Amino acid sequence: MATTSATRDKNGRFTGLKKTGNGGNLGMIAGAAAGGAALGLLAMFGRKAAVQAPTVLAGNWDDALAAEHVATLKVFDSIEMTDETASMRRNMLLAHLKHALTKHAIEEENVIYPALREAGQKDAADALNKDHGYVKQYLYELENTPTASPDWIMKVRQFRADIEKHMREEETHLFPMLRAQLSEEKNKALTLAMNKEGFKVA
Repeated sequence: MATTSATRDKNGRFTGLKKTGNGGNLGMIAGAAAGGAALGLLAMFGRKAAVQAPTVLAGNWDDALAAEHVATLKVFDSIEMTDETASMRRNMLLAHLKHALTKHAIEEENVIYPALREAGQKDAADALNKDHGYVKQYLYELENTPTASPDWIMKVRQFRADIEKHMREEETHLFPMLRAQLSEEKNKALTLAMNKEGFKVA
């Protein structure tokens, strides 16, 4: 608590009031808190940049999404190499898979699928969007099934089969068709917009 006290010179004459107490300490604490918040924001920005970097470095939007597909299948590989005793690892890998697929879905649903609709592929875009609903259903079911259950790994394998089919449809047919229909300028704009969406949720 801050207080004031009288100050006197060496002859005992009154020279004024001096503020004492913790006012200076409060200023230091506030400064440290502001500095900590700034460092926290920088750390968050750095983490997001690191998560989105592989997508950005992959190049055009279709190459970047294909690279994310490969990374997703590697997570499935890691999950399938576990057994029922690796409950903690399975849960960690499932959390990683969920985050990666959520970011990927945001990029596609907010940028690429609307571009498909604009290019006259409304039915295809709607079918892909519907597939994403099933992805969320699989993730929900896996999160609510004990990882030691044989049903859990069977569901993972079915999930992988369905998602690989979805990826093949995008990579071999729809994405090449969309990229060919668009100008180089429009493809660059899609790449930029997709990376911006991915960064938001990275």
